[in-house]
Amino acid sequence: MGHRLTRIYTRTGDTGTTGLGDGSRIDKDAPRVAAYGELDELNSHLGLVLAHGLPDEVRDCLIEVQHRLFDLGGDLCIPGRASLEQNHVDGLERWLDYFNERLPPLKDFILPGGGPSAAHCQVARTVCRRAERTLTTLARAEPVAPLALAWVNRLSDLLFVLARILAEGGETLWQPGRPPALPPR
Repeated sequence: MGHRLTRIYTRTGDTGTTGLGDGSRIDKDAPRVAAYGELDELNSHLGLVLAHGLPDEVRDCLIEVQHRLFDLGGDLCIPGRASLEQNHVDGLERWLDYFNERLPPLKDFILPGGGPSAAHCQVARTVCRRAERTLTTLARAEPVAPLALAWVNRLSDLLFVLARILAEGGETLWQPGRPPALPPR
């Protein structure tokens, strides 16, 4: 790691630019900065999920994910760097299979919720999908680590499955065309 933060404020961003890991400066609203900013937001939402009492295997999985999110953020901060390997994508798929085999088959869409940890996991899933869209936009304009999109795509699937695990059967199924609920008379 090249830089240690000995002082939190530097004043170098006061004009709307930020420094990348290679020393170059770009606008704070550049697609690259937006992409790693959304990964940072996602990591913070995972911190909220981890603040709940979780099964050990879910906790271990999410901590691993948090480390990889930092790696991917570093990749985006240092153009040309690629730390994700196929085994990272494969690892998410193994976690997906591991957790999904414990769940009943999904026959209907479910509404986000199912308790605090499940609801926070659903929020993390939607932030992950937004990060994936931002990465896709960035990848059309600039080089992005080859496995970044695949890994983030698997991660959003994993977060959906983990939300189901954390809901522990407290899922609410979507009822298309449901009549409006009215207050009692």
